[in-house]
Amino acid sequence: MKKALLIVDVQNDYYEGGAHTLVNTAEAGKQAQAVLKTARQQHVPIVHIQHLAVNEGADFFLPDTHGAAIHTDVAPLAHEKVVTKNYPNSFRETALLAYLQENSITHLVICGMMTDVCVDATVRAAMDLGFSITVIGDACATRDRSLFGKTIAAREINNAYLAGMTALNGLYAQVITAAEFMKR
Repeated sequence: MKKALLIVDVQNDYYEGGAHTLVNTAEAGKQAQAVLKTARQQHVPIVHIQHLAVNEGADFFLPDTHGAAIHTDVAPLAHEKVVTKNYPNSFRETALLAYLQENSITHLVICGMMTDVCVDATVRAAMDLGFSITVIGDACATRDRSLFGKTIAAREINNAYLAGMTALNGLYAQVITAAEFMKR
């Protein structure tokens, strides 16, 4: 089983001062950075996923802006693959699947932002495509949401989505911490 690390949408607009700040971004970014460092030391292929918003009315991840750039916590090295996407699912209309197949990758280690949107969409698509998946739960972040006039805290959303990925005996993914990943 050959694995690759996918870092999804760890971009400036999600950090403090960005156009779409998330909760706990700095901590999740540092955990992603630690996972990236370990993956590099182990010579695991790295794929950086960068979202560029091209839909009408978009107000973050706009092309050619500082906010759309991959954050320095996980900045790609020259030889690492960068896949640009325009939809939450990192496989939709991108070169990601072809790259993974060309490199005989069957297991994906995924972390990034937002847990309940792009990370979730990518995990579910990857499972449908036959990949086995590990998600680094503490290297993911999201934001508070409103539903029926009530605020749902980002932490609750994050935990609910991560727990959902492990449903049915890990049907979608195994969820671990960055520390657990680094021990393996």
